[in-house]
Amino acid sequence: MSKLKWGILGAARVNERLLPAIIEASNSELVAIASRRAGAAKATLDKYAPCHQNVTCYDDMDALINDKNVDAIYCPMANNEHAEWALKAINAGKHVLIEKPMALTVADIEAIEAAAIKNNVKVMEGFMYRFHPQHARVKEIVESGLIGDVLSCKASYSFLMRPARMYRIASGVKEGGGAMWDIGPYAIHSLRWAFGLSGGLEPKSVIAHAKLNEVGADIVTSGVLDFGNDAEGRARFGHFDISFERSRKSEYEIIGTKGWVKCHAAWVFQNDVPVISWALEDGKYAEERFAPSNHFTLEIQHFSDCVLNNIAPYLSFADAKANCKVIEAVLESVSNCSLVSLA
Repeated sequence: MSKLKWGILGAARVNERLLPAIIEASNSELVAIASRRAGAAKATLDKYAPCHQNVTCYDDMDALINDKNVDAIYCPMANNEHAEWALKAINAGKHVLIEKPMALTVADIEAIEAAAIKNNVKVMEGFMYRFHPQHARVKEIVESGLIGDVLSCKASYSFLMRPARMYRIASGVKEGGGAMWDIGPYAIHSLRWAFGLSGGLEPKSVIAHAKLNEVGADIVTSGVLDFGNDAEGRARFGHFDISFERSRKSEYEIIGTKGWVKCHAAWVFQNDVPVISWALEDGKYAEERFAPSNHFTLEIQHFSDCVLNNIAPYLSFADAKANCKVIEAVLESVSNCSLVSLA
């Protein structure tokens, strides 16, 4: 095959970005979309790709899963449905890109992994931001030693909750609702990635606080991940702050012994000019700008390439399990008002 044939399982809002990305990717072809709501699949296609009508629209999710013309499925269902529908697709022999979070428990991710191995299919968690070139440059700066030994990282992700997005807080955290399961995965992933550049470090403990609504969904959550002391006894902490009450922000900053580097916007639109900046102890400061790039398209191209050429996805099951483990610990800390060990 020269192109991977994709189906989309659900008419979720993220299709505004993902559906056109599948169409734009040179090694991908959108062949089907399904929704449980009558007419929603067709309405989604008409809204986000009005000139692309050679796509089968189903009002039955299982019909898409069983469509022999579909090679891979993108799963943007509600967070608490990811595991159920991903397993259905995998057991039908489909490759699956699962919108973050992959699942709400490590146990569910382990089940997805076992099914993927059994059915010999590729599966990846959908962190689109990781495929933007600006992060490769941040990685290059950190690994070059320019900012010294990494001792701290701060991640801040937020947007104002609008009426059209209220479904995100209509159920409690146990059902996958709230900020921690929605934008929290980005913050935790950013921190883990940043410290991972220093030898694959993972957090040892977490303490967090949150503001919950009447159904138990977090509106704001902040906390600290302890990555343990380094060989010289210096503390290594990761601070995260996520909110549905503040203006749009998606930044992370990595601070070392010689300087710091900052990504000003991890969520970038395809026509945005991304900026990273860095500064050193000697006063040197620089800003670097990048050509506009669609990280959704790059994500789709990568996953399609993995399937077409039998390559392991960049984002592994080990990474998905580690991220979920931390999120589970954050929510436990919020619930118990205590420090939670990740050992």
